[in-house]
Amino acid sequence: MALFSKLKERLLKSSSRLGKEVDAIVEEGAVAPEQAPDPAPETASPAAPAAQPAERAPGPEPIEAPVAGASTSAPAPIVPSAPAEAPEASRPGLLGRLMGRTKPSEPRRVLDDDMLESLEEMLIASDMGVDTALRVTANIAEGRMGRRVSGREIRELLAAEIARVMEPVARPMPLYPSKPQVVLVVGVNGSGKTTTIGKLASQFRAAGKSVVIAAGDTFRAAAVEQLQVWGDRAGVPVLTAPEGSDPASLAFDAMTKAEADGADLLMIDTAGRLQNRADLMEELAKIVRVIRKKDPNAPHNTLLVLDATTGQNALSQVETFRQLADVSGLVMTKLDGTAKGGVLVALADKFGLPIHAIGVGEQIDDLSPFDPEEFAAALTGLEEGA
Repeated sequence: MALFSKLKERLLKSSSRLGKEVDAIVEEGAVAPEQAPDPAPETASPAAPAAQPAERAPGPEPIEAPVAGASTSAPAPIVPSAPAEAPEASRPGLLGRLMGRTKPSEPRRVLDDDMLESLEEMLIASDMGVDTALRVTANIAEGRMGRRVSGREIRELLAAEIARVMEPVARPMPLYPSKPQVVLVVGVNGSGKTTTIGKLASQFRAAGKSVVIAAGDTFRAAAVEQLQVWGDRAGVPVLTAPEGSDPASLAFDAMTKAEADGADLLMIDTAGRLQNRADLMEELAKIVRVIRKKDPNAPHNTLLVLDATTGQNALSQVETFRQLADVSGLVMTKLDGTAKGGVLVALADKFGLPIHAIGVGEQIDDLSPFDPEEFAAALTGLEEGA
């Protein structure tokens, strides 16, 4: 698929990606077959014993996305509806499709406490966070301690566990019957809000929705100009206000205009703001209050755009923006610019917020639906379909 190809080419392409690090950990403590202890008797087959699927780690269940009232006649274009699944018994999971391909000549290492500690350190260094890293490695170790494993087996187990964590949050942005549906886009400076709005607007318009964009960053003329460029590319009108105008007033006027025009979606850009600037965060809270004077249920979606290169700082951004703007979903950008995609796993594990899309480039079609299995395979260095 196109997303996997871009992830394979751009995401985690540095020498420090998880796949190569896993292989290095295995090779570091590799032992000859006759030297390796194994609780199970050897068989005539040279193949490694099949690893068991990772069990679900204890912890809070992911938060469900608000789907009540979602339109069934026009699904969100950013994440098309998944095709009907085959019965579980006839549809092997990621681990089932990948296991059983270890070559006899591959280095193997006994899975012990030292190896688990190395794996934990590797995952923490990939921005997965301490709690998530410990939970993932504990699930991998369950029932496998003392066995000889290869790098591929560990990568397959990692991919299966990461996909399990990410599966509940891979959901499209819900569409509601109310018009206009107000989508507030927030985030810190430079996170990619403006380009994300342009890409989303283009995809919704291609799906037959009428879209209006409001340039809510009224303090930077360059921001308005950039949004107008993206609006032209997407074929979507952009509402602006004089430089220095109150962004809350612009949001209110934009809602009035979109309602009069019968627009399906109103996407409101906001000024980039650091989560530790109380004055700027209060300004965002004011925008939300003013919007709700026009429609008590608005904004219907509040998308937080996160820059993947910020690493663990993304967790504190989610904490702060959730308190002030009631964030309903995430978009992760700049995954093509980092070798540390583990923060996305940490976000899913800690918050359970829907991840609507990920950005892997600057082109208008470089915002893709989030697929947990493809992401897990790219993150761990597995080949597509292998």
